[in-house]
Amino acid sequence: MPVSTTAPPSPPGRRTVAAVMAALLLGLLLSALDQMIVAAVMRTVADQLHGLTLQAWATTAYLATGVVSTPLYGRLSDLYGRKPLYLVSISLFLLGSALCAAAQSMYQLAAFRAVQGLGAGGLMALAFAILADMLPPERRSRHQAWFGAAFGVASVAGPVLGGLFAGLDRLGGVAGWRWAFLVNLPIGAVALFLVATLYRLPHTRVPHRVDYGGALTLLLGLAPLLVVAEQGGHWGWASARTLALAGLGAAGLAAFVLTERRMGDAALLPPAMFRRPLFAVSNAVNTVVGMGVFGGLSVLPMYLQIVKGLSPGAAGLMLLPQTLGIIAGGRLCGPVVTRTGRHKGFLLLGLACMTGCALAFSRLSPGTSLWTTGTVTTLMGLGIGVCFQVMLLAIQASAPPGAMGAASASYTFFRQIGGTAGTAVYLSVLFALTGDRVAGALHDAERTPEFGAALRDPAVADTPAARRLLSALRDGTAPDLDDSSFLDRLDPRLARPVLEGLSGAMDSVFLIVTGVLAAGLVLALFLKDTGKDAGKDTDRKDRKEKTA
Repeated sequence: MPVSTTAPPSPPGRRTVAAVMAALLLGLLLSALDQMIVAAVMRTVADQLHGLTLQAWATTAYLATGVVSTPLYGRLSDLYGRKPLYLVSISLFLLGSALCAAAQSMYQLAAFRAVQGLGAGGLMALAFAILADMLPPERRSRHQAWFGAAFGVASVAGPVLGGLFAGLDRLGGVAGWRWAFLVNLPIGAVALFLVATLYRLPHTRVPHRVDYGGALTLLLGLAPLLVVAEQGGHWGWASARTLALAGLGAAGLAAFVLTERRMGDAALLPPAMFRRPLFAVSNAVNTVVGMGVFGGLSVLPMYLQIVKGLSPGAAGLMLLPQTLGIIAGGRLCGPVVTRTGRHKGFLLLGLACMTGCALAFSRLSPGTSLWTTGTVTTLMGLGIGVCFQVMLLAIQASAPPGAMGAASASYTFFRQIGGTAGTAVYLSVLFALTGDRVAGALHDAERTPEFGAALRDPAVADTPAARRLLSALRDGTAPDLDDSSFLDRLDPRLARPVLEGLSGAMDSVFLIVTGVLAAGLVLALFLKDTGKDAGKDTDRKDRKEKTA
């Protein structure tokens, strides 16, 4: 594999590192925050652009281009340098944001979200590679913990900002929802300026083939599967449309694997890297953890807001301890892992903590105290911080010479794949279970004296919220929960069984998350530590094979 001299002779000064770190964190925050904010405003956007049934395409376009471009940025940056690729990625993201803010239809929005996704892939993939270029491992690990915090901050601030923009009619003469995209522009401009002016690491261009065929086949594989994940429940999982797209996606992924094998060291994800046990097992665990973290924890804000009745802002504050846990977990374990080269023990510890917390989440109910929820959330954050940091360090430690960009991109790529799949699956399961669980809880509640007394009280039963519930009771179904705000106006005695049904459906999702994370724990048992020299034996073997 050609070797690119991307490492400077000595690390840059602390002020330069701090400024570039700030830019990288802003870029990561932009990418993560955008997904959270847009998810919160998407229904409002779809209503105003008269395309409620088309909103899945806007989400799919962003995810598909973002996931596919992630490994492409990694490989191109190994060849041409990090700085120009990072400037391209953030410029594309800002261009896409401005176009989305000006969209006049859902079709336009979907196309512009695809442009935005092309930029987002670089913001995620290149941040870790740039930091790896700037700093040696012993200094790098302390800074990388802050990257995990960016996702935690996004999970707290995103729903709050999204709810704020969705609720605004107009701001500064512009429709409120358009600020979900306009807010990216000033933040991104600062990141663009800092990287353009302060990041000056040398790079020697190495002629190399670019795996555009791999990018195309990966897009052909992932895009249909993302559409299935978004729409499969609505179309029917056994419908002809779902099965056709699933088949097309499987064929695309098969073509991608064949293309990668043919491209060899020039592939987006070089197959030689997967012959390194530390790299292969770490990314397998990375995918599973992505499913558990980003998929499973998408349900927690719903529990806090709907079941516990918290406002979006208060729910966001309840998730703040998770962010602090992510930072603490990464900063505590990073230097030790870097110094010793031992990844397995910390990874098992982090996964065990996360699995136990997911099991605790499966016991949440309307009566669970916020103190208990906050404690479990904090411990979950600690586990996430440890796992994210250890997996990244393991993947980077096993990277072949000249492939740090591809290796760092693989970390983001596989985590995104897991998170996207997990979110689609868990939300499908949640909404599939909710109706039956709520209807069952209401049926049981009808026989309780408290529920009956509330129904016989004219002051309670004659309200619009109660009439909506009574209509569902007469039909033997659950009330329509597309707009759950009626629960805030419902008498607590009538609302309790609905909340218990919702909580029960969420408990089932968290049980599935527990099983997924437990599977990750089992996978991590196959990780083989080789100490600080991880990957060097494989490097020597690769060189011998090339010489032979």
